[in-house]
Amino acid sequence: MKTIAPSILIILSLVCVALPLTAQAVSPSPDGGYPGGNTAEGSSALLSCTTGIYNNAIGIYSLLSVTTGSFNTGVGAGALLANTADENTATGAGALLSNTTGIENTANGAFALFSNTEGSFNTATGEGALLSNTTGTQNTVNGTAALGFNSTGNYNDAVGAFALFNNISGSGNNAFGNSALLENMVGVDNTAIGDLALLNNDSDGTGTANFNTAVGSGALSANVNGGENTALGVDTLANNNNADFLTAVGIDALFANTTGSGNTAIGSGALAFNTTGGGNTALGLDAGSNVTTANNVICIGAAGNNVENSCFIGNIFGATSSNGVAVLINSNGRLGTMTSSARFKDEIKPMDNASEALFALKPVTFRYKKGIDPQGIPQLGLVAEEVEAVNPDLVVRDKEGKPYSVRYDQVNAMLLNEFLKEHRKVEEQQATITQLKQDFQSRIAHQQKQIEALTAGLQKVSAQLELNKPAPQTVANNQ
Repeated sequence: MKTIAPSILIILSLVCVALPLTAQAVSPSPDGGYPGGNTAEGSSALLSCTTGIYNNAIGIYSLLSVTTGSFNTGVGAGALLANTADENTATGAGALLSNTTGIENTANGAFALFSNTEGSFNTATGEGALLSNTTGTQNTVNGTAALGFNSTGNYNDAVGAFALFNNISGSGNNAFGNSALLENMVGVDNTAIGDLALLNNDSDGTGTANFNTAVGSGALSANVNGGENTALGVDTLANNNNADFLTAVGIDALFANTTGSGNTAIGSGALAFNTTGGGNTALGLDAGSNVTTANNVICIGAAGNNVENSCFIGNIFGATSSNGVAVLINSNGRLGTMTSSARFKDEIKPMDNASEALFALKPVTFRYKKGIDPQGIPQLGLVAEEVEAVNPDLVVRDKEGKPYSVRYDQVNAMLLNEFLKEHRKVEEQQATITQLKQDFQSRIAHQQKQIEALTAGLQKVSAQLELNKPAPQTVANNQ
């Protein structure tokens, strides 16, 4: 904002300089020099000046209407012709021609700020720059016909031929590059850096194409109604028409997008072929290149597939990570790992019979529906609803609280407990069998000794009986 004190200081300084100059004026006076430090050269230049000081008018009708205005400079036919205000500078035929009360404007170029009447603090450099501006303030233009149709828009910056050419009342726009934001009429707070960037933004004048940022030649060049988009890179979002909330960084990123909203693409060629799909995120070279119409797809370092509500991450499949832990995800999309340290656990106690719920589970074979697995590969597992009926703590639930999957890690722990219980039983049985075997063998050995002793006794008895047996008798034959 202009302050009073500096202006007074400038006036006093110039007056102090002017007094000795007046006292020592050369004779005759310099051509075009007039009282009050005014300079005029040209037919009707400074014609109406009364008390205004330090004005410079060079050219026919330049500063024609100024009376009390001061510190104006008009160079060129009709420059500042209607001006009555202070501190305007116009260089070029018709520059600031219509200005009346606008202050601190600078116009360099034929017909620059030609229609300005009350707008202040504008700077226009280039033929026809800010040509139609009337009351718009604090606009800065450098380029032929830049902001040429701006009338009431404020705080716009345009650098490049035809930059923001059709802007009428849109404010807070920044255009740097030939024809950048060329068609914008009432859209606000857009930034275009690069030739043809945001070329067609708000070309229908509906005022919905706001808060866009395009950096790169041709970036967001086809956008008409889309708002709150960000494009960084040559031809990024080049075909977007009316989609919102898009972010594209990299050459050809989101190149084909037309109506898909809420997409984020970072990397050359990221989501390059997406047209109507929305809510997609792609990170990496050509990431998401297979996504065209699907929604809510995440692709990180992977081309992905045109499948809604899916996620693809490259360089994981086939890459072994030894000594690691499994990654889990909850219904809110949070990734994490399980921990088994006692530092993170309370109420630790043996599982005992809690694992016996396993005996009520019903393992099944099945195939996923075609939408999930088009190949229909046979699967083995459990049905979450059936598991819930046995033990609700063994299921994973979705955001609506419905059974979604089975906590197979918990099932594995239960299996381990049952295995250990059975193992202990087997060990006890084995110990019993071993003891029985030992007892049996001991008994057999004892019985063997008894048998051997009995055998020895029987042998002795048999031998004694043999000794006590009478001798055989002979029968005489009397024949």
